[in-house]
Amino acid sequence: MRERPTPLLTFPELPARAVTQEFTPNYDDGKPVRLWYHNVPLYGVIFLLLAPHPSLLFVLIQHYLIVLENPLKFIVHLLVIYTLTFMMFSSLIVLVARDPGPVTFEEPQSDNNAEEVGLTEALMSPDFLTPGRFCRICWTSKPDRTHHCSFCGRCVLKMDHHCPWLGNRCIGHRTYPAFLHLLLCITLLAIYIAVLCAHALYYAFNNPYTVDQFSPVHEIGLVFAGVTFTIVIGSFFAYHLYLVSTNQTTLEHITPFLLLRYLPVLSNTDPNNHLSDPPLEHELSYRQRRMIKEAHGYIRVYDVGLRKNWTQVLGWKGPYGLMTRILCGGGSMGDGKYFPRGANVEERLARLAQELVQDK
Repeated sequence: MRERPTPLLTFPELPARAVTQEFTPNYDDGKPVRLWYHNVPLYGVIFLLLAPHPSLLFVLIQHYLIVLENPLKFIVHLLVIYTLTFMMFSSLIVLVARDPGPVTFEEPQSDNNAEEVGLTEALMSPDFLTPGRFCRICWTSKPDRTHHCSFCGRCVLKMDHHCPWLGNRCIGHRTYPAFLHLLLCITLLAIYIAVLCAHALYYAFNNPYTVDQFSPVHEIGLVFAGVTFTIVIGSFFAYHLYLVSTNQTTLEHITPFLLLRYLPVLSNTDPNNHLSDPPLEHELSYRQRRMIKEAHGYIRVYDVGLRKNWTQVLGWKGPYGLMTRILCGGGSMGDGKYFPRGANVEERLARLAQELVQDK
């Protein structure tokens, strides 16, 4: 019998590796590593939310317990303030701890009677070829309104935006109601503190000999902080109220060229007009870009009416759904992968596609 030749190099210290036939992709390889300084903006937000409370307690004690000698109003204001504070931090915890919307890898169902699909056929599928329908970084299909976040290194269902102030996390399908809840609680608390301290400051100016000398200083600072938070956060909250009413995300509202992925197949018979299907942004002329931006103002793909829009975002199922909405906001209804489109949207998109082809 012929002896087996001795190998030139041997590595006895290396463990034997089992050979497997199946390939399991690791979706965490491309994700950026989160370090401690990525949460510094979040720590700043928590500090800003808690910073007014020592001065606020001082004003409440001095004005309602010592000057007015009214413990009932003191207790009422204390309950309102710290109920809003509790609700505010409840939604903040949901935003930090909850996944905004994972895009799971769905393997195709195997059929014993069907022939096996090769790699070439899989890569030539419509989802892989259509821009915006397949993520070549996460290597998975992208449902409607799903976007890849370069900061998080992953795709997020119904991604609204990436927020560095919330621990560098995305706002998506499962956290958007909690984000609205946080903005609402901050705005209401800021308005309440501003009005409360303005009333105490007005009393101090009319009765200068009955109040403590340091109370007006705290009251002026709290009024300024309350008005500032009301203007900044309240304006942001009003903007998101508009987005919910029109069923848009922040990305969809500020990026008009997302309409290109929804256009139907172009009937292009002109050899001089080289547009892809769907067209790409860099292929458009100046007039075509203006056409897309104008159409973005009246074509809202997922606008199904005011009531249905709000139900889609803030609706709930079950007996305790309303309580969840009040305490922490919760998440949106559905699986975040399929969304109904508005009436006459397909006709408007077809008309826009025809105008793009006809425009030189």
